[in-house]
Amino acid sequence: MAFAGLLALAAAEVVVLTPSNFDSVVDGSKNVLVEFYAPWCGHCKQLEPEWTSAGQLYAKASNTVIAKVDADAHKELGSRFGVTGFPTIKYFPKGSTTAEEYNGPREATGIVEYLNTKTGNSVRVVKPAEAVVSVDEGNFDSIVLDSSKDVLVEFYAPWCGHCKRLAPDYEKVAQAFTSESGVAIVKIDCDAHKSKCSQFDVSGYPTLKWFPKDNKKGLPYEAGRSVKDFVEFVNKETGTLRQHDGKLLAAAGRHADLDSLASKFMQATASDRESLVPQADAVASGLSNAGAASLRYSAGHSYYSKVMQNIVKKGSDFPKTEHARLTKVIDSGSVAASKMTDFLLRLNVLSAFISTESS
Repeated sequence: MAFAGLLALAAAEVVVLTPSNFDSVVDGSKNVLVEFYAPWCGHCKQLEPEWTSAGQLYAKASNTVIAKVDADAHKELGSRFGVTGFPTIKYFPKGSTTAEEYNGPREATGIVEYLNTKTGNSVRVVKPAEAVVSVDEGNFDSIVLDSSKDVLVEFYAPWCGHCKRLAPDYEKVAQAFTSESGVAIVKIDCDAHKSKCSQFDVSGYPTLKWFPKDNKKGLPYEAGRSVKDFVEFVNKETGTLRQHDGKLLAAAGRHADLDSLASKFMQATASDRESLVPQADAVASGLSNAGAASLRYSAGHSYYSKVMQNIVKKGSDFPKTEHARLTKVIDSGSVAASKMTDFLLRLNVLSAFISTESS
């Protein structure tokens, strides 16, 4: 998401200050923590998700405001408070409009703890579960060297700026593969576990290595470092068909022979449709017995005949209504990760019938 988009999302929790409202917010009636930033500043972009998280956590604290000023657009405010670099953070305690320098942590947990100390609040930080698997010397081998898994490992150091910038995208990559039991996205702190990192000749951070099922030596990862790059790499190496958001590519669960049968089914008369159902079962069974490369998503193959059976019982609108129903359920966020792949495969197969009907 663009930096401007992040600002818009943060508006409800992080108050955006301008010359027109600064003095009405920083008026001594509340504690105010203000970030002076510039949209082009790399460190500001790095801080933005942490600042947003802190703002969300402190949104219900009636005596404290977390705010921000675009000091590039409003240079007069930056000058007024002696801002010469970005991001600069100032704290205005309740009862005063005189700024105190903030030299504390620049991650959400530390920001909240700082404010708790200053304000007497007790806002709790509950970190969301990470999809990236953190390993140490004790469990590295059992996870990374597991011959049943393809594993991508980031060797990092907590103080490394490049590692910090990579972290949110690396987490998105891990989230994309949470439903793939044969794929693991892993990280190890090389400051804390130097000997394990030395074992794999790690000399700089972040270092990324690929440990496929059939080669656990640790191959250098040399592709790009965007979410798209990582996901495409894993798909190519493992046969997964994931999009960057974890959803399945349209081809997952589909097969040309079954698509052809779906087309034939939709064009057939009602009396002829029932005879095509066992044909779909036979094709799906044949693919399974042949050990097709697409077996990872073979549940989609068996769903073709189930769609046909439902169309026979409920009518030709079934693919559209069921597609809409499943989409709504998925978008609600109530589907467990263990069930998500099956739901997405159904959507893909339903699309084969819908596209046939509309063509």
